[in-house]
Amino acid sequence: MNINSKTTMNIQTERLLIRPLVVTDAHNFHVYRSNQEVTQYQGFDVMTLEECTAFINDNAEKSYGKPGEWVQFAIANKTTNELIGDCAVKLDSYDPRIGEIGITISHLEQKKGYAKETLLGLLKFLFDQENLHRVVEIVDAENDASIALLKSIGFRHEGHFIENIFFKGKWGSEFQYAMLQREWNALKR
Repeated sequence: MNINSKTTMNIQTERLLIRPLVVTDAHNFHVYRSNQEVTQYQGFDVMTLEECTAFINDNAEKSYGKPGEWVQFAIANKTTNELIGDCAVKLDSYDPRIGEIGITISHLEQKKGYAKETLLGLLKFLFDQENLHRVVEIVDAENDASIALLKSIGFRHEGHFIENIFFKGKWGSEFQYAMLQREWNALKR
């Protein structure tokens, strides 16, 4: 991995395209980012259309590969190119061989296997193409669906942080899950 060069993230899976967010995604982005059920376990709150547009424009200045910086990507239906969710990747600021990821799927598109397909696409890109050593996901301890997803793919539960984050007016607890490249390689066999 060359962290000094820009890597364009365009990942294709069976049904999805993970690509840069563009301003024409703003409406669909707003549809789910303004839904309280979707934002319940996320580090962001309900967003207005103006906030969504500003977020996408700000994100357009970022590119995958800069350590310490979260970059958001569109999860689009491969056939229609319509936005159905988004995902984020951040390389560790001290060691860019370690990445952290996050996924948000629209409430209109949940329970269709898109989160799992996205996660597998991200892991293939990060481990197989970018040669990362380790990928981490931090998840709200009450987010049972995300926890089940991570376990189903083979992520290890590494830590339980009790009341470590204050957001949305209360203290929350989080779990840390991770996967090493060698664990990913073993899963592929």
